[in-house]
Amino acid sequence: MLSAKEFPSPSSVFSAYASMAASMMLFRSMANELVPHPIRGYLLSTFRHLFKFHTPKLTLVIEESTGMTRNQVYEAAAVYLCTKISPDTERLKISMGPKEKHLTIRLDKGEKLVDFYDGVELQWRLVYSEPEKNNPNDPFFPRSEKRFFELSFHKKYQEKVLKSYVPHILEKAKEIKEQERDLKMYTLNSNNHGCNGVNWASVNLEHPATFETLAMDPDLKNTVMEDLNRFVRRKEFYKKVGRAWKRGYLLYGPPGTGKSSLVAAMANYLKFDIYDLQLANIYRDSELRKLLLATANRSILVIEDIDCSVEIPDRRNYYGDGRDQIDQQDNNIRPSLTLSGLLNFIDGLWSTCGDERIIIFTTNHKDRLDPALLRPGRMDMHIHMSYCTYHGFKLLASNYLGVNGHHKLFAEIESLFKETEVTPAQVAEEMMKSEDVDFALEGIVKLLKRKKMEDDESDEGNKADNNVGIKGPKRQKKVNQLSESPRNTRRNSKRSRRVTL
Repeated sequence: MLSAKEFPSPSSVFSAYASMAASMMLFRSMANELVPHPIRGYLLSTFRHLFKFHTPKLTLVIEESTGMTRNQVYEAAAVYLCTKISPDTERLKISMGPKEKHLTIRLDKGEKLVDFYDGVELQWRLVYSEPEKNNPNDPFFPRSEKRFFELSFHKKYQEKVLKSYVPHILEKAKEIKEQERDLKMYTLNSNNHGCNGVNWASVNLEHPATFETLAMDPDLKNTVMEDLNRFVRRKEFYKKVGRAWKRGYLLYGPPGTGKSSLVAAMANYLKFDIYDLQLANIYRDSELRKLLLATANRSILVIEDIDCSVEIPDRRNYYGDGRDQIDQQDNNIRPSLTLSGLLNFIDGLWSTCGDERIIIFTTNHKDRLDPALLRPGRMDMHIHMSYCTYHGFKLLASNYLGVNGHHKLFAEIESLFKETEVTPAQVAEEMMKSEDVDFALEGIVKLLKRKKMEDDESDEGNKADNNVGIKGPKRQKKVNQLSESPRNTRRNSKRSRRVTL
């Protein structure tokens, strides 16, 4: 055994430790000066690889950005993992913008959670790395901390994770974003129109109309919904047949029949933004093309009251047969927004600049539209928004008055609906006058009777006009016979000669 005298003194041990530490610091400083940083990193990774403990797990690093662009996989993972939060999660980050309707929930740094996909256990971890200290010769500013996800799983599932699980995350994140995002309604910003050309301005679309609340024929409603569903799922079909992925709808019918409400219901159903295009604010075909390029995919372009929104020169008469000719030398008079430009905008080459778009025209007078606007490929589906039916009335009574069963006035109202015509807007306006069900329904009865009386008076007036019209031709024939008699002919010829002289 060693005696106490043979043990080194504490001062000598401390001196030896200090000398060794100083030597190591000197060696490290010389290595940093002599060996470049990339080579040091390579040597360090090689050393770790030789002496590390081999594990069956594989870890994927999903960084927040790749160079100057954001990593879509990172953003999708951040959205997707919010749906996998368990009670074991200790820290979460929440936020909400001033115009947002939903809370944004994200994992905080260092948090872990476990996901299962097709029998595979996948471990997620959000990592924040400290910024690297730059050497004095580094001309760049210190970098901010890096954020990335670590996804760990057994190595044998690598192919399944990369080819199935990651695409699954991207698709689910897309669906979540579509459900949570606020719909927008865009209109042309006239303030900057003259200076910066076409400019869209947006507000949140908060129209509450849905297909469940629309007072329209049930069969027609189902037909429209099926057509929309078929359109959004046929991307590959449109590509295969060589057509632009778009769909055109013409909504026509009397005012107040729910054309605008149907547009809002379609937007809410598909989660599409709406672009409200007023043709009166467009002066050139070139501006129309800019509008198309400025609209986003998965959107609805609406041109309301197209029959009266602007007078577009007809291709057949504009500089054609001479009846509507305008002096070609007067550039200030000649219009530059043409029907040809509008048609090219709908289904020409410029219509292929976007995907998954819907174009809707509304009009109160379908017969006034140019036939070129109505053919298939431009307006693929014509939807007649007719007057309110008894089924539509019951739906409105349920929505406005909460009447879901039978009422004593329903039989009389049903018979009146068979004899007269009113719009859903008129019925809804009458229901909004009172919260009392009996009073409101009595108002509907009075409305229908008043409309029926007006229709009867109008029919009697038409019959009277028809009777006058029958006598009119006979009298006109007499007048014509008199004017064609030789005596009258000579008298008229004398008068014409006098006038000529």
